[in-house]
Amino acid sequence: MRKKVIIIGASGHGKVVADIIQKSGDILLGFLDDNKSLPDQLSGIPILGTVNDYKKYSQAKFIIAIGNAEIRERISKEVKTDSWYTAIHPNAVISKLDTRIDQGTVVMANAVINPGAVIGKHCIINTGAIVEHDNTIEDYVHVSVGAKLAGNVHVGRKTWVGIGATVKNNVSVCEDCMIGAGAVVINNIVEKGTYIGIPARIV
Repeated sequence: MRKKVIIIGASGHGKVVADIIQKSGDILLGFLDDNKSLPDQLSGIPILGTVNDYKKYSQAKFIIAIGNAEIRERISKEVKTDSWYTAIHPNAVISKLDTRIDQGTVVMANAVINPGAVIGKHCIINTGAIVEHDNTIEDYVHVSVGAKLAGNVHVGRKTWVGIGATVKNNVSVCEDCMIGAGAVVINNIVEKGTYIGIPARIV
């Protein structure tokens, strides 16, 4: 049965999620967004109201299309529903061997998720990202465009792995980190912060 879906967050990222929903054959009802200066539609898709208007759509499923992990977490707690939608692009490559993707997560075009990977709630696995075998990706993580996580990597809650970054196999990255674009992580990261460079160092 085709699902009815509402996106929370009317933005560029929201448009990408909208495209995934439409390509998946489900029914996109529209967006919710608290920015009242927005027009009444985005790319021809209606903006239905503010986030709190989710209560009007008891039959819908919801997905948060906002890049900021703190905001995704806050909204996921404020919106009192168990009807979270998981958006997976038809061109994503996802193993069926011991792989789990939790609710509210989006997996974009040409992303690869290999056997044994576990992806938490409300994560973003962006375009062309690679999540190798036996990775654990905790809730609200963003693996950016073209980022590569080798085997047996652990990424903590709300960490952002930047565009084109690489994390070596058997490495753990703690929660609330920012891994800069193109950085290469070769050792465990145990301190929250921003890491850049090759090899990645805190700044």
